[in-house]
Formats: sequence, structure tokens, C-alpha cells
Amino acid sequence: MLNLERLRTLDALARHGSVSGAAEGLHITTSAVSQQMSKLEREVGQQLLAKNGRGVRLTDAGRLLAEHAARILSQVELAQSDLEAQRGQVVGELRLAAFPTAMRGLFPAALTALRTEHPALRLRSRELEPEGGVNAVLRGDADLAVVLDWYNKPLPMPDGLAKAAILDDPVEIAMAEAHALAGRDEVDLEDFAGDEWVAWPEGEFCHEWLLYTLRSKGIEPRIAHCAEEHHTQLALVAAGLGVCVAPRLGRDPMPPGVRAVPVRHRVHRYVYAVWRADADRRPSIRAAVEALQATAGMLG
Repeated sequence: MLNLERLRTLDALARHGSVSGAAEGLHITTSAVSQQMSKLEREVGQQLLAKNGRGVRLTDAGRLLAEHAARILSQVELAQSDLEAQRGQVVGELRLAAFPTAMRGLFPAALTALRTEHPALRLRSRELEPEGGVNAVLRGDADLAVVLDWYNKPLPMPDGLAKAAILDDPVEIAMAEAHALAGRDEVDLEDFAGDEWVAWPEGEFCHEWLLYTLRSKGIEPRIAHCAEEHHTQLALVAAGLGVCVAPRLGRDPMPPGVRAVPVRHRVHRYVYAVWRADADRRPSIRAAVEALQATAGMLG
């Protein structure tokens, strides 16, 4: 009889590609991963791991069993989901992830409401960029992630996920009050062809969106500064070091000396929740989505 926890360890190794990654994903030590794999190899009577430089790789037998393990674990999750749905109670542990502005703008109120209404539900949350949130759900490291699509550039979404809309987040352009366009009621992106931009770090989905969008307007972006947090970006804008995209979610308070002006041809992003389709019937996920939607509705 194959041990479920050892199959879970093998699945984590296959998904993360390393013992350390599997240990981090499972919240156990690297020695515990190695011990579980040694026991699994004895159970199946075949070598599942082989040395690969300073790390390890799955053997052919390891890859074969990992494919079965992924399907078995998916069925187990589906069974747990069905049992929770039949019981109709919001209990157990729910692991959530969200990109920074959603973490700041939605989670405090939504998670407080969840904890108040469902005291038997244990909540854990962490901040992840949209791609990281999707990957965490796919790997089983998170049960639900709040992610985003830009109006003109959707986030790549793999098969096997369900999703629900949370809010439509309008975006403005933030600039120093001394900027020549700060007195306008509306602006066009083309108005900033000669400006330097404060953007997200290179390689992030939102950074790539900004480059894509400006270039689609015939503007070659002049990215002068990169910062992860919107509040850091706005502080750089306040110092007169550039302009930045300023979504409304999680933005307040606006620092002194900064004006945010709406874009004439509306720029916005869609914020939504994603979870594994095989967990679709879990009452805890439904409760979390409802709490997030209720919080979004109060933002106006």
C-alpha cells in the first residue's frame, strides 16, 4: 500500500524540482523529505531519485510514479471537497495568497469578516505577485490566490483552475503637483511620451504590461526607477523623479505633493480569485470568495 504522505512528498519534488523547494512547499525539513523518499523507494522496490550534480533528479520510475501521485492527490482533494460540501461547514485551514495591493486593500477587512463569521476556519495568508499566486495554487501551496488581468493583457491562466471576479480596479497616472499636466481632469498615455516612469521590477507581469501598453501607443518607455510597492513608487513620484501608474486599490493615503489624474480612455485591471477546480465545492473557498467580493463592494 502506497503511503499518501510519501506520494505528496514525491509530488512536491516533481513540482519544485529540488529537495529544498519541496521542503519549503511542504513546510518540513530537507532531511524529512529525504527520509520520506527513502521509505517510498523501499515500498516500491525501485530507485526514484538519482544524483544530478549537487542536486537530484527523478528517475524514469520516479517520473512515472509522480504522474500517478498528482492524479491520486487531485482525487483526494476532490474527495475532501465533496465531504466538506456535504457537511456544509466552513472549517479546517485555508491558505490564501494575494498580490501586494490586494493584500493591503482587501485582506484586512475580508479576513477579519471570515474569522468572525467562521471561527473554526484557520486562515494563513502571504503576499505573492500574480504569477506566483497562480503557481502556488497549481502546486497546492495555496488554496486560493487573488490575481489580476490588465484590460489589454490577460494573465496567462493554466487549465485546471476555477475563478471568480472580485472587482474592477480603475487606474490613474500619478505625478508630482508641479508637473505640467497635474491640473488636468483627464490625460492620455501619449501625453507622457517625454516623461520618465517609475515602474514595477523588471520581469514582473505589471512591468511587462507597462512596456507593452506604452509601446502600443508609439511610446518607447523611459523606465528610470523600479520599486515593488506602490507607496514606494508614489514617494519617488512625489520627489519629482517620474510618473507612475496608480491603481486605486490599496493606494490610500496618497502622499503629499502627488496628484493622480484619470486616463481619458479608461485604463483598469480586473481583480479575481483563482483556485483549483477539483476544490470547487469546498465551503471555505466559497466563503472566502464571498468575503472578498463583499469587501470589494464596500470600496465603492
